[in-house]
Amino acid sequence: MTKKPKPPISLYSALADATRYRILEILRDGPKPVHVLTEGFSISRPAISRHLRVLKTAGLVAEVKKGRENLYAFKPAKLEAARSFIDLLALREPQAVKAKPVPKTVGEPASDKLVIKKAKATPSREPAPPQPAPVPAANQMGFDF
Repeated sequence: MTKKPKPPISLYSALADATRYRILEILRDGPKPVHVLTEGFSISRPAISRHLRVLKTAGLVAEVKKGRENLYAFKPAKLEAARSFIDLLALREPQAVKAKPVPKTVGEPASDKLVIKKAKATPSREPAPPQPAPVPAANQMGFDF
């Protein structure tokens, strides 16, 4: 039995915010100090620092000390976990469905429309497979941005 990978919730949570996504776009060009990042936004430096903390917790940003400044660098390799998980989801086959033609009624023109109904499950003597554990809520470290 293969172990199902856990969804990288912290990555998705970090990427779900437009400000954090924009920070990553800026850092794609190379490491930057927080005061340079702040220039691209209309929010305060402490707010940018909170966004950077979420990105660091998700592993998408590294903080590097250079002289008196702390530079923030994007770590794109960390996105591989999200890419792998999405690729895995894309490979799953959908449930089988049966298509039945819509019956014609007297006085109506013929219709080529199909009604799609889910196939009925056949009764099985095997116990139902265990349900996956609930996914924990996304952690934004107590901040609502």
